[in-house]
Amino acid sequence: MKPGSIRTNQFFMAAFLAASLFLLAFNPSSAQPRPKGYLFIIGGGTRPEPMMKRFVEMASRSGSGRIVVLPMASATPDETGRGLVEEFKQLGAKDVAYYNFTRKEAENYSNARLLAESGGIFFSGGVQTRITEAILDTPIHNMIRELYQKGAVIGGTSAGAAALSELMITGDEVRKPEEGHEFETIEAGNVIVARGLGLIKSAIIDQHFATRKRHNRLISIIAGHPEIVGVGIDEATAIIVSPDETFEVIGYKNVIIYDSGRAQVEVRGDRALSIRNLVMHVLLEGERYDLKKRRPL
Repeated sequence: MKPGSIRTNQFFMAAFLAASLFLLAFNPSSAQPRPKGYLFIIGGGTRPEPMMKRFVEMASRSGSGRIVVLPMASATPDETGRGLVEEFKQLGAKDVAYYNFTRKEAENYSNARLLAESGGIFFSGGVQTRITEAILDTPIHNMIRELYQKGAVIGGTSAGAAALSELMITGDEVRKPEEGHEFETIEAGNVIVARGLGLIKSAIIDQHFATRKRHNRLISIIAGHPEIVGVGIDEATAIIVSPDETFEVIGYKNVIIYDSGRAQVEVRGDRALSIRNLVMHVLLEGERYDLKKRRPL
């Protein structure tokens, strides 16, 4: 075996071990039964009315049917919260509220009751790390997981979509590129990821995908994480993940899936990636995908 191959194998053995430890250490709900709820994951951009009406209809099936908006990702959370409340009301939702929780407020058990019996939780766009910094491992986070287990629909757009996965894209990279030259490479160890809310464990979510040409960063991530698939959702498009871990595509554009489960990956000395037999699917509205079997339906 060539020295370069040895280094490559050592790199990916270490990466796989780190990923396994990451998922084991931060998987508090791994022993829980399959959730009865749904995930409604929107790629950002405009939100077509039929898409959002479907979220309202799905939320009406669980608990009280109430929708709670969580706008913490936004730079202007109160303005964003009020806007989403009005949007949902115009779409027919009868009971909608928003809460802009700080970390201190999210750690207060009594505040978790504000979400109790809700039929839908919706995370706004913005910066996904603001969501996790505010609620990760708090009573609010636990209540959201409980609602999802019971049958609620948990949704989010843009940053609110990215935050739903176990392994979360932060939007940052190790390189410090000039503005307008972000994520121009496909390389190992460059894309910064963190722990997300963990509602979807078999995939990592990227958003604004084709519109903002984010293929490089998703390919870079899944090359080192063959245990999950990369799901890139474009704007005005969403996936609805069912309890059986299949999802349906809705909306106007496409969803792109990268699967490195059977790929041969090598890392060069400068961290550039060689990836052979990478599987790619491009899905449109009405098409479905099985996350467990890792194949389109």
